[in-house]
Amino acid sequence: MAKNPDRRRALADAGLRVLATQGARGLTHRAVDTEADVPAGTASNYFRTRDALLGALGERIMERLTPDEQIVAELAARPPTPDLFVDYLRYIVERTTREPDLTRALIELRLEAARRPGLSEILGNTLRRGYRDDVAFHATTGLPGGAFEIALLHYAIDGLLLDMLTTSIAADTTPDEAVTAFATRLIPPST
Repeated sequence: MAKNPDRRRALADAGLRVLATQGARGLTHRAVDTEADVPAGTASNYFRTRDALLGALGERIMERLTPDEQIVAELAARPPTPDLFVDYLRYIVERTTREPDLTRALIELRLEAARRPGLSEILGNTLRRGYRDDVAFHATTGLPGGAFEIALLHYAIDGLLLDMLTTSIAADTTPDEAVTAFATRLIPPST
């Protein structure tokens, strides 16, 4: 059977909706077929195993969360000021919360990968590519800090997203206040 890339993306998107709303336990080939409104067995024709389905969902999340090249270019063209980095972090938060179910699906997928070594390797490679892209962007801006500071920011943003998209600790801090604090406290001003 010839594989249709549009149908594959549609099935992956349906799988992401299932993952976001029902969690990893609710994600089955049959549930994806139902969500995509396709004949039974369609998802398993495209993704033979559960790991193949989960891996495809990870790839699709990264495709959908890919930054807009024009926005990144506009940010990179600005002078290296703390405001530049705050705006970049704001863009990350905006991009990852524009479709909350997409980020919820990513969180579910990361939790599932912690239990499945094969998926952990696949998803880890996907996540590391995104991290390397962020490190490369940071290097082009001339801002101080390096890969370690970018990793710290990822850890901080991941926690912020978890708080925004799940049960919150209700720390009485807006996402924008948190982003500004992350940038100004983790990336030291140049001397």
